[in-house]
Amino acid sequence: MTDTPLQLAGDFATPTREDWEVEVLKVLNRRRPEGKELTIEQAMKRLRTVTVDQLTIEPLYTETDVPLGHPGVMPFTRGTMVKTSPMTGWDIRQLHEDPDAEFTRREILADLERGASSVWLRTGSDAIAVDDLPTVLGSVQPDLAPISVSSVEDQVAAAKALAAFWKGSGARNARGNLGLDALALAARTGDAPDLSAQAEWVSATIAELPGVRALTVDVLPYDDAGAGDVDQLAFAIATGVAYLRDLEAAGIAPAAAFGQIAFRVSANADQFSTVARLRALRRLWSRIGEASGVPANARGAVQHAVTSWRMITRDDPWVNLLRGTIATFAAAVGGAEIITCLPFDTAWGLPDEFSRRMARNTQAIASEESNIGRVSDPAGGSWYVEELTESLAAKAWAAFQAIEAAGGMVTALTSGLVAERIGTTNAERNARLATRKLPLTGISMFPKPDEEPVQAKPRPAAPERHGLVPRRDSDVFEALRDRAAASDPRPAAFLACLGARRDFGGRETFTGALLGVGGIERPSSEGGTPEEIVARVLEAGANFVILCSSAKVYAEQAVPVARALKDAGVGTVYIAGRKTETASDEVDSVIDGEVFDGMDVVGFLTTAMDRIGAAQ
Repeated sequence: MTDTPLQLAGDFATPTREDWEVEVLKVLNRRRPEGKELTIEQAMKRLRTVTVDQLTIEPLYTETDVPLGHPGVMPFTRGTMVKTSPMTGWDIRQLHEDPDAEFTRREILADLERGASSVWLRTGSDAIAVDDLPTVLGSVQPDLAPISVSSVEDQVAAAKALAAFWKGSGARNARGNLGLDALALAARTGDAPDLSAQAEWVSATIAELPGVRALTVDVLPYDDAGAGDVDQLAFAIATGVAYLRDLEAAGIAPAAAFGQIAFRVSANADQFSTVARLRALRRLWSRIGEASGVPANARGAVQHAVTSWRMITRDDPWVNLLRGTIATFAAAVGGAEIITCLPFDTAWGLPDEFSRRMARNTQAIASEESNIGRVSDPAGGSWYVEELTESLAAKAWAAFQAIEAAGGMVTALTSGLVAERIGTTNAERNARLATRKLPLTGISMFPKPDEEPVQAKPRPAAPERHGLVPRRDSDVFEALRDRAAASDPRPAAFLACLGARRDFGGRETFTGALLGVGGIERPSSEGGTPEEIVARVLEAGANFVILCSSAKVYAEQAVPVARALKDAGVGTVYIAGRKTETASDEVDSVIDGEVFDGMDVVGFLTTAMDRIGAAQ
C-alpha cells in the first residue's frame, strides 16, 4: 500500500491534434516520392467519408460542445428512461405472419416460453387471417404479454380483432398497439391516405384500453424503399405531426395524443448511424412535444426497432445472422424500448422453427448474457456519436421543415415528394453498391460459389400494390446470379494468366472473386506462348477472356496475346488492371476493357454476360 495515487498514464504526455496529424502524414506519405507528399488538408480529405445522406464523417472526433444531458429527461436524446435495475432490458418482440393458424399458435407459445416478451402479428391475405386472431393467440395470457398488430390491407379490421380479443379474454392489463397508421398504409399501397378512423380509435383506446397505444408511426415502408437516415427521421416526425393535427381537430389534446403514438423504426448493420438515428428521433419528437405544450415528462418517443428488411440477403443468408446481431446491438444501444430481429431466411420465405429461434436468441444473448440493456445510453458521451446525432437531427429537422412547407406529410406522400427524395438517395446508394464502396459480404464481396439454397416455406402471393417499391440492397447482384444460373451452359470468362504465379496471383484471385459475384465460371491457364493460350481458350469454348498479370509482364506479353486471341475469333478481351500498364499504342485495338478495384461491378458483369451470351 502507498499514499501516492496510482496514475496509469501519468508518465505519458497528453497527445495533441497536431501530434496526431504528424502520425497521419507519416503513414499516408510513406511511399510517396519526395516533393509529392500530401498536406494535412489533402490527407484529411482522403480520410473523410460522406454518407448517402451527404453527412460528412470525420476521421477523428475530439471534445464536443453538444450538451450531453441525462437519460430519462428532456430532450430524451439519451433515452426515455433511466436503467435502475439489473433486470432492465427491452421488450423482445417476435413477428408472426404465417397464415397457418395452428403453426403460428405453437410458435407464439414457443417464443414466449423461450425468451420473447411480446407478440407482433401481421394480418392480411398474404399473412394471418383477421378471423384467426383468437386461434393464434389462444395460448397467450394477455395480461402478461403485450400484443401488437399491423396490416397492409385493412388496419381497422386488425384493430377490431385485437380489441375484441382483449375484451373477450377479460384482460385487465392489456398492453400493445392497434397498429393504425394511415400514411404507412398509403405508402405501401399507393392509395389515398384516409385518417378518418384514427381519432375515433384513439378516443376509444384512451377510455377502454389505457395501457394500449392506438397509433403507430411506421417508418419501415420508407426504409424498405431505400430512404436514408435523414429522410426516415423527417418522414417520422412529419407523420407524427400530421396525426397530432388530425387528433387535435377531433378534440384530442396533444398531451393525450402523445401517449397514443409509438414509432416503428429500422435498425441496420451500420451500427453508429442506427444508434444516432434513434437518439435523434427522440430529440426531434421531444421538440415537437415542447412546441405542442405537452408536459416535459411525456415528450419521449417510444420506439420499436426492427432489423432492416432491406439489408437482408437471399444468397449466403447465414451472414444475415451477423447483420441481425449488429442491428440488434445498435437498436439496444440506441435506446429502443422494443426490438424485433427478423429471421435470417426472411428473403427465402416464411421462417421455420430454427430461424425463429436464432432470431429470438440473438436478442436474448444480447440482453441476458451481454447485459447491453442494463446500461442507460452506453454510447452517450462518445464525441463521434454525439456529433453524428447532432448532425442527423439538424439535417432531418431541415428536411421536416421542407415537407411542412410543401403542405405536410399527406401532401408530400401523394404529390410524389417522398418518392422523389427516396429516389435521390437510391441513386447514390446504387452507385456505391455497384462500385462496392458499400460492400455486401457474401454478395458483392467474398461470394460463396458452392452455396446450397435454403429450404423455406413459400410466402403466400401478396396482392398487387402500387405504393413505394420495396427493394433489398442485394437484389441487383442476386438477379445477376439468377441470370447465370438460368443459362445453359453456365456463362464463363477465361482467365489467361501470364507469366509466373508471383506475377498474376493477386489479380487472378481478385478477378476470379469478381466474376463469382455474378455466378460466372472462370476456367484458366497459367503461362504459355500466345499460341498455347489461344489453344486452351478455344478448347474451353470461351469467347470472353481476361488477361491477368503484373505491369512488367503486360508490357511484354499483353498485346501479343490479345492480338492472337482476336485473330483466333475470340470476341472480347479484357485486362485485369489498366491498359496503360501495357505501354503500347496498340492496346485499344485488341483489348476491350479493364477490370480493377473501384469499377462499376454491376455494369461490368452485365456487359460480360451480354457478350458471353447468357440468358436474358
